[in-house]
Parts: sequence; structure tokens; C-alpha cells
Amino acid sequence: MSISISLPIQVLLCFCVRPLPVHPVSKMPRIENDIKLDFKDVLLRPKRSTLKSRSEVDLMRSYTFRNSKGTYRGIPIIAANMDTVGTFEMALALHQFTLFTTVHKHYSVDDWVEFAKKNPECLKNLAVSTGTGEGDFDRVSAIVEAVPQLQYICVDVANGYSEHFVHFVKDVREKFRSHTIMAGNVVTGEMVEELILAGADIIKVGIGPGSVCTTRKKTGVGYPQLSAVLECADAAHGLGGHIISDGGCTCPGDVSKAFGAGADFVMLGGMLAGHSESGGEVIEKNGKKYKLFYGMSSDTAMQKHAGGVADYRASEGKTVEVPYKGPVEATIRDVLGGVRSTCTYVGAGKLKELSRRTTFIRVTQQLNTVFGS
Repeated sequence: MSISISLPIQVLLCFCVRPLPVHPVSKMPRIENDIKLDFKDVLLRPKRSTLKSRSEVDLMRSYTFRNSKGTYRGIPIIAANMDTVGTFEMALALHQFTLFTTVHKHYSVDDWVEFAKKNPECLKNLAVSTGTGEGDFDRVSAIVEAVPQLQYICVDVANGYSEHFVHFVKDVREKFRSHTIMAGNVVTGEMVEELILAGADIIKVGIGPGSVCTTRKKTGVGYPQLSAVLECADAAHGLGGHIISDGGCTCPGDVSKAFGAGADFVMLGGMLAGHSESGGEVIEKNGKKYKLFYGMSSDTAMQKHAGGVADYRASEGKTVEVPYKGPVEATIRDVLGGVRSTCTYVGAGKLKELSRRTTFIRVTQQLNTVFGS
């Protein structure tokens, strides 16, 4: 049987089977030309809606996690595991709204046992945090074993790209097979996939966007947060995993943008700082009240928890005085009200629908700042 092939296809086939030229590996740095975006670079386009009121919007989400097979139901906003934010007091306040808290890693086993006895109803919305340093595995194991109601473990490091970190996640999964593991931080899809396959269920996404993080300034490393969320969510969801957008939110609109980009959870640090439930003492200056807020790689944090900055590293966080804001309840209501309003603008009756109803438009300016931002 003879088969005739038109000339264009013949030419194409010849081109396809021609051996590719071999080029030497370039030693020059590589530049990605794709434009990456932050929350400040976009707005959401409004769309027709059948919703009559913000009160009709359902912000609750339900998830089943890939590796632990555990389930979650709540409003997926998380207090960051910083010792000025991820406190037991914050956990109690956020629990009233079904929000989540990753508790900082500097509470002792006895602290956890005492809190669990007094507030067992809170534990379903808490994660115990751990680093990957010497003694951390034994410490988090002791807490989880002493408080068996805990179902979430947050393995948290600034740089989630080390092999040691991946092996630590595997070890935690091996020992705690039914616990839901959060792990990070990373900003690229391939690392999200590796951590999920290593046993993590929820990947923390964000390097450098936090309000008291100076990693980008000190190291030149980072990734614009909106693009990181878009790309990492796509990678995670392809494997049945989940992500947390960690850092970069300055207002309720940024929280909505993170959810619109595909984040399953949004983690807040600076937006929850300075409240009654935040860690630290109230400072009074010139008749005004403040609370200290600092990054966990700052001089302040390392002096407090490690006796100072090690001689082989630099501080990658700053310390600021945040005006005292009183109880966190008003801030939470403001955030939730903003997200509900976003949903009405784009026609999403449920938070689950927001990413499907999101169209981002690039902008050069978001706000009219004639009277300040």
C-alpha cells in the first residue's frame, strides 16, 4: 500500500527526525522572561451575580487530605506560627470563627498538655509547629504523643529546598501516618510535588513576602507571591494536595486574591500582629500603646530563643512596633467581611467557587492615595 504525504507534512517530518544539534551547557546565569506578579499588581474583574447580600456567601471549606486521609472543615484562614501571632490566646479567639492557628514551636510539652486539658474543643483547629534542627523531631513527637487529639503537624523552615528538609518530612510521615502534615516554605511547582510525594498534605508557599521578612533584601532570593500561589496550587491540585499562601497579605483584598489564585488556605502574620491575643508585652510611648512584632529569623527572635545570631549567618527579619489594636475579633470580622464582599462582586456564592470566578487584570495602581494608603 502506498501512502502519499503532502509536501508540508513531508517537510515537517524531515525536520522532526533530523538530529538535534548538541550545544555545550551554558555557564551563564539563566533569566526567565515570564513576568511574575504580586498581589499589588492585579485586581479582580467584577462579574454579574445572583447574590443579593454578603450574608449569602458561605466561607466554610471542607477538605480531605491526600496522605493522612484526614478531613477538615472551617474557614481556611490561618494564624502564622510566629511567637507574636501563633499563640494559644490567638487560637482561642480564632476558634470562635472556625479559623485555624499554627501554634509557634516554643511552647513546652507541659504547656500543650495544660492547654489541651482546658480547651479540648480548640485542638481540631490547631497545628503543632516544628523546625528540623537537633532535638526538634523528639520534641514534636513528645507533644503529639502527650496530646493525642492533635491532628496537624507543621514542619516549618525558611528554605524548603534542602534534602534534609525533605527527609525530615518523610520521617514525620513515617512515624505519624494519620496526621495531616503541613510543610514549607517553597515557591515552585516541582518542590511542591516533591514534598507531597514525600508525605506532606499541605504545602506552605512563600519566600520573602512577609511584612517583617528581609530574606529578599539579604539574599536576593524570592518569588512574587501571586504567581507563586498560581503555579504551586496548580502543581499541588494535580496530585490531590493542598497549599497555604503564606505571607504578603496587607489587607482583606489580598486575602481574596490569594484564594482567587487557588490557595486552599491563607496564612496571616502582620495582619494579626499587635492584638491583645498576640504575643509580647504592651509598650507605651508618648501616650500611645504598641506591641513588638518580629520575624522568626530576626535578631530579636534569635536572641530570645537561641541566645543570639549564629556567627555563620545573618538576620533575615526585622523588628517593628505595631500600634496596639485591642482584641483580634474586629480584625477578623473585617477580613471575613472583605472576602464575602469579594465573592459578591464576582458572583461566588461559596468560597469554594471564588477561584473559578476569578479573572485577574494587571494594573499599575490599585488605590487612590491622595489621603494616604
